[in-house]
Amino acid sequence: MRAVIFGVVLLLNASFATAQGMLPDAANRASIRGVITAQIEAFRRNDAGAAFGFATPNIQGMFGTAQNFVVMVEAGYPPVWRPRDVQFGAIEDRDGRIVQKVELIGPDGAPALALYTMERGPDGVWRIDGCALLASEKLSV
Repeated sequence: MRAVIFGVVLLLNASFATAQGMLPDAANRASIRGVITAQIEAFRRNDAGAAFGFATPNIQGMFGTAQNFVVMVEAGYPPVWRPRDVQFGAIEDRDGRIVQKVELIGPDGAPALALYTMERGPDGVWRIDGCALLASEKLSV
C-alpha cells in the first residue's frame, strides 16, 4: 500500500512540475509581448519611470533608481534603447524561466537578438527580469 501511495505522490509531483514548466497560454504570451513593447515605447519617450516600472523588483533593487536603469540601458543596450524595428519570436522555457525572443534592428542598422527573461509576480502581472543581447539569428533584415 505504501508503494502505491508513494507512486501516486511521485506522479502528482511530476505533473505539478510539468505544469509549472509549461509555456504561457495565448493571453499570457500577449501580456508578455505587451510589457516588452510598452517598455520599448517608454524608452523612446525618454520616460525613465515608466520603463523602470516594467522591471521586476529584483532588477529595480539592482539599479535603485529609474535614472540609473536608463543610463545602463542607453549605454549597454542600444538596440533596446532605440530600435528601428522590433519583431517578436518564440517564447521558450529555459530551465524553468520564461524567455521571450525579440529580433531587433538597432539604431546603427545592425540586427540583434534580445532574450527577455520574464517573471510573473504575485499580482499576476508579467515583468522583465533581465535582457541578454546576442547576435541575431537572422542573416539579414
